[in-house]
Amino acid sequence: MTAYLIADVKVTDDKWIPKYAAAVHDIAHKHGGKYLSRSGNIKLLEGKPLDTTLIAIIEFPSTEAAEAFASDAEYAPYAEARQSGSESRFRIIDNTDLAGSIPYLPKG
Repeated sequence: MTAYLIADVKVTDDKWIPKYAAAVHDIAHKHGGKYLSRSGNIKLLEGKPLDTTLIAIIEFPSTEAAEAFASDAEYAPYAEARQSGSESRFRIIDNTDLAGSIPYLPKG
């Protein structure tokens, strides 16, 4: 079942970004990941704003693949650099519909 890793990041020190941006997409790809977006163009439509400066959405073939990416030893130094230079939240969601009323999504 398709899974999406959503990274919500508030950059506090941008020194980590060039190396991270150059290498991490290849590590995600190794686990079947495909970036759908990695953008700082964030427009709030509703709710209380967060201090987010970057959101990335990566599609994976499964939750297990997304978790394998996040725990990959090759990714560890990049994750550590990101964690040191940001406040980050990584979430994984699947492609289900909790209400079960959207016909093209699996019922969740």
